[in-house]
Amino acid sequence: MKLVESGGGLVQAGGSLQLSCEMSGSTFSSFSMGWFRQALGKSREFVAAITQNDQTFFMDSVKGRATISRDNAKNRVFLQINNLKPGDTASYFCAASGLFYTTTAENDYPYWGQGTQVSVYS
Repeated sequence: MKLVESGGGLVQAGGSLQLSCEMSGSTFSSFSMGWFRQALGKSREFVAAITQNDQTFFMDSVKGRATISRDNAKNRVFLQINNLKPGDTASYFCAASGLFYTTTAENDYPYWGQGTQVSVYS
């Protein structure tokens, strides 16, 4: 299975970005999907997750600013973050889990993409 993220870039604070992650080589609809991020010099942290039946969960720092959605027909999961802040600067990774509930634990996600960089300037 392969996961490929896209949509990162350089954006001014207050702007928005939509990240996309496409799965190939497996049945996308059977996986819960998560987004994580890792800032330079920091540990990777959970951002958001969506289950097979569209239940969602967000980390506190993006709650109210982010949406996560999925398109099973296109084998894609999306993360949109609005009102971006410099603290959102990080590499963003999507991950796939076979569990049927949202989980924030990295170890619950056996499949990972390579990441896409988001840089927010003020």
